[in-house]
Amino acid sequence: MSRQFYVNETIRTVPLLTLRNIRVRYLDTTLFEDLSWQIENGEQWAIVGKSGSGKTTLLNTITGKYNVINGAIEHHYYNAYRDSHDIKDPYFNYRHLQATVGQQHDFKNRSNTTEFYYQQRFNSADADEAISVREYLFGEPGDVLPSILALIEPLNLEPLLPKALIKLSNGETRRTLLAKALLKQPKLLLLDNPFVGLDVKARQHLHGIINHVIESGTAVILATMPGEIPSGITHVLQLDQNRVVNKFTRQEFVSQQRVKAPGQSFELQPAEIALLRQLAAAAPSYNFQQIVHMEKVKVKYGESTILENLDWTILPEEKWALLGPNGAGKSTLLSLINGDNPQAYANNIILFDRKRGSGESIWDIKKKIGFVSPELHQYFPNNSSCLQVVASGYFDTIGVHHKVNAEQLGNALKWMQLLGIQYFAEKSFKFCPGSIQRLTLLARALVKQPPLLIFDEPCQGLDQEQKEHFKQVIDMLCKYIPMTLIFVTHYSDEIPTAVDKLLELKKLA
Repeated sequence: MSRQFYVNETIRTVPLLTLRNIRVRYLDTTLFEDLSWQIENGEQWAIVGKSGSGKTTLLNTITGKYNVINGAIEHHYYNAYRDSHDIKDPYFNYRHLQATVGQQHDFKNRSNTTEFYYQQRFNSADADEAISVREYLFGEPGDVLPSILALIEPLNLEPLLPKALIKLSNGETRRTLLAKALLKQPKLLLLDNPFVGLDVKARQHLHGIINHVIESGTAVILATMPGEIPSGITHVLQLDQNRVVNKFTRQEFVSQQRVKAPGQSFELQPAEIALLRQLAAAAPSYNFQQIVHMEKVKVKYGESTILENLDWTILPEEKWALLGPNGAGKSTLLSLINGDNPQAYANNIILFDRKRGSGESIWDIKKKIGFVSPELHQYFPNNSSCLQVVASGYFDTIGVHHKVNAEQLGNALKWMQLLGIQYFAEKSFKFCPGSIQRLTLLARALVKQPPLLIFDEPCQGLDQEQKEHFKQVIDMLCKYIPMTLIFVTHYSDEIPTAVDKLLELKKLA
C-alpha cells in the first residue's frame, strides 16, 4: 500500500511543461528574455495581459514556432508519452501531442490553396470551391467511426457538416477549428483568444466545451481577456511587455478583479482633439436623401434562408447599432450594402439615392463606404506596411495597387497618429500584433472620410484601454463630422455614445 502511494506522489510531482529562463528570438527581434514558467500536471492556465503584451507570442513559442536561443522548454508530457508507448515513427515529436486553435483559420480551397478572396462566401459559384466542414474534419467522404464522432459531440457540428467552410459564421468557425484540434486527441490544447467575435450564448457554450475538454484529461492553456476565463481554469499568468508580471490561482485572480479600483477615465488629449478638428475640416461634403433603403429583402442559399422580409432605412448622419447572435445574418446584410453580395440585384435596395442594378458599379458604392470586418486583415498581402494598408482605403482595394501621393500618405499617417499607432507605419502589417492590425484597418476605413462607415466588430482584439480610446475618437468624429455609422458588436459596452438607433436581427429557424 505504501509503495502505491509513493508511485502516485512521484507521478503527481512531475510537471507537465517547464519554460526555464528562455530567451526567444524571431528574425532580429528578441521576443522574451529570461522568462520562466512551470505548469504542473492537473493545472489549467489562462494567459492575460494588454494587447501586444506577448500572449499569442508565448503560445507560439510553446508550439515551437520561434527559436529558443538560451534556456530550455521541457515538454514533460511528451517524455512521459514516449516512455509508455512503442513509437516507430522517427519523426514523432512533442508537436504530435499538441493542438492549437488560433485566431485565424487555415481553411483551403479544393485546389489546396488558401487564396480565398473576401467576397467569396457571398458568391455561390465560387463559395463551392471551398471544401465542406465534413471534408475539413474527416477528409475523404465515407462513414465516420462513432468513437471519432464522440470526441466532438459536445460541439453540435452535425448540422454544419455539409456547409462550405467559407460560409461559416464566427461562432461556427470557432467550433469547427476546435473540433479539428480535438480530433487530434492532444495532450496539450492551446487556444488563442477563443471567445473573440462570439455572441453571449456562443461564449457561454464555449466555456462549457472548454470545461468538458479539461474534464476529459486534456491540459489547456488559453490566451484570453480577464472577463472570459472558464471555470475549469485553475491558474492565471499575467504578461506585460513580454514579461511575466504575476502568477495567480484562479481564485486569487477573480478576487483581485472584483476589488480592483475603478479604471481611469479615458479622454482625448488636447493635441488629439486639435488633430481631429484638422482632419474634420478637410472632410468632403455629401448630399444624399437616403443612405440605405431596403424593402422586403430576402437572401437565400440553397434551402437556407438567411434574411426574409427585412425593411431598413438609414438617413444621413444616423448612427445605428446592428445586433444579433452569430449566424443571424448580420454579415450578409452588410454585404448587401457594401456591394459584395450579388443577391442585392434581386432585391429592392437603394444605396446613396440610387437603386441597385441601375447601372452603378461596385466601385461606385465602395468609394462611399469605409468598412472594417473581423476577417478583413487576413486578405492583405504579406509585403504591405501598415501605412500602405491605411492608404489603400483611398482606393477601396486589398493592398495598394495605385500610386499614392504625398498628401494621401500624410493624411493616412495623421489617422494613424489619432489612433496611437503611428510608430507602426513602416512595420509589416502581417507581423504586427493583432490589436495593431485592427487599429490599422480602422484608420483605413476613416482615411477618405466617406458618407457611410460600417464597423463590423471593430473592437475585436483590442484591450480595454484601446477600446475606450477608440470609442472616444468615434464620438468626437460624430461631433465634428456629418457622418453616418453602422456599428456591429456582441458587447454593449463597446457601442459609442453617439449611437442611438438599433436594428436587432433574429436567427431564422
